[in-house]
Amino acid sequence: MAHDGQDIGMTQAVVLPELLTLTGAAIAPVEQVFDTARARIRDMVTVDGRISGARVEAEQTATHGLAWLATYLESLRQMQKWAQALAAEGKFGEIEQLIHQIAFGEYLWQIYGGIQMNQAEILRLQDMGLSQEDMRGLMSPEVMTLTQSGNTQAARLRLVDLMQEQKANVMFGASGLDEELEMIRDQFRRYAVEKVEPFAHEWHLKDELIPMEVIEELAEMGVFGLTIPEEYGGFGLSKASMCVVSEELSRGYIGVGSLGTRSEIAAELIIAGGTEEQKQKWLPQIASAETLPTAVFTEPNTGSDLGSLRTRAVKDENGDYKVTGNKTWITHATRTQVMTLLARTDPETSDYKGLSMFLAEKTPGTDENPFPTDGMTGGEIEVLGYRGMKEYELGFDNFHVKGENLLGGEEGKGFKQLMETFESARIQTAARAIGVAQSALDIAMQYAEDRKQFGKSLINFPRVANKLALMAVEIMIARQLTYFSAFEKDEGRRCDLEAGMAKLLGARVAWASADNGLQIHGGNGFALEYKISRVLCDARILNIFEGAAEIQAQVIARRLLA
Repeated sequence: MAHDGQDIGMTQAVVLPELLTLTGAAIAPVEQVFDTARARIRDMVTVDGRISGARVEAEQTATHGLAWLATYLESLRQMQKWAQALAAEGKFGEIEQLIHQIAFGEYLWQIYGGIQMNQAEILRLQDMGLSQEDMRGLMSPEVMTLTQSGNTQAARLRLVDLMQEQKANVMFGASGLDEELEMIRDQFRRYAVEKVEPFAHEWHLKDELIPMEVIEELAEMGVFGLTIPEEYGGFGLSKASMCVVSEELSRGYIGVGSLGTRSEIAAELIIAGGTEEQKQKWLPQIASAETLPTAVFTEPNTGSDLGSLRTRAVKDENGDYKVTGNKTWITHATRTQVMTLLARTDPETSDYKGLSMFLAEKTPGTDENPFPTDGMTGGEIEVLGYRGMKEYELGFDNFHVKGENLLGGEEGKGFKQLMETFESARIQTAARAIGVAQSALDIAMQYAEDRKQFGKSLINFPRVANKLALMAVEIMIARQLTYFSAFEKDEGRRCDLEAGMAKLLGARVAWASADNGLQIHGGNGFALEYKISRVLCDARILNIFEGAAEIQAQVIARRLLA
């Protein structure tokens, strides 16, 4: 790829000398700014010596901005760890160096000038109570060098040159993962290219369920028992392996990448909160996909406010339960055999303390009779994207649940049990977001190479190349943040903060990648026949489910200020 007027043939023209020393030294000034911002915001939201929930909510721009600033800081730390590890292994090549310098150049500038929480809301340091004097630390020589010279057009164009030289079906830049995890990636990438990508767009356009044969093949590959312990019929692999599998399957199609999510959530609930008898019964069935689960938590008009759920479960004289109420946004509800169902068992409560979790059995439905189980009805919710499993509203009227299927055998623990799954769920959602973003980049780059305008390929226009370069860079940033949260989980450390950050950033990167990918397509991107239109629809949900971006930022901020 030749760009007029740009002499970018030599690596030295775009790769900064002593790069790792520069980027390493640039982190401390950001840490200092973060510490100052946190102190200022604590002062804003403290009442009578305690953090006030009402004040945190009233100061949402500042508190949510702190969450984003913390996410950017952790992103830079993880990129530095990634780069240092690759350098130590002799794998820090030119493409990795360019990704690293562009990442620092871009994110440092955004920290100083404004972090884009979304298209309409840009967070500036002054919004968190910082003065110009407080920001002076960002004028360090290292930060100034990187902001001036890190993310240049020459660097971006050179990065895209190198991306073009790589073979198809790879990601751009080394992941930093070990050989075993990369072997898993290769296996699932091959499957996605062969069995998913050629058919995904047709499934989307026809609004069809993913074929059962795909579920059966994924079951044979171990997707549904990936992280379930071996003694319960699973493979006992790491959350990092779950990230890689989710990422590559979602790169093929988010619907396929999300099939394992329901099993992951159900298994996590049972492992963390179930009795030994429940583990012995349900985990092998979930691992083999003999039993497909669905999560039944959300209700109309409650959204993220799970504490106000009204679906009730009343215990009868036999020790069983009758469930009555309504649920909504239930994914893959028809085909499944068991629901992880959250309901209120204590009618005297109006908060999360009266909630219990059930493993509610049901009969899988058919096209003609989607909900054949007594006491249960349902209707499909038509959606823009994320269609392969379909979404439903469910109604329960004295729906029967066996007493033995009360998770953990104890009432009132449902909300706590659900909270214990949120780390894994958000890590996996971040991984799915990376896959969707990578899919957008794959599609956009191929189109930019193939499409000719004004006598040359689109990729030869700098603003097209700029978009592709920044997509690749931000995908790598989100990837490293997600892997970090998975490693923390695998080490048994609390990682709700890290998982929340990974999900927050990953969802934004997926949407930006899909949006830029469509822009590269021009008018064709708006046509349903082009795959990028599907990816745009699929990417949009990532900022909403498993905690909307605003809720996610609120949760992160509360943890940072605690």
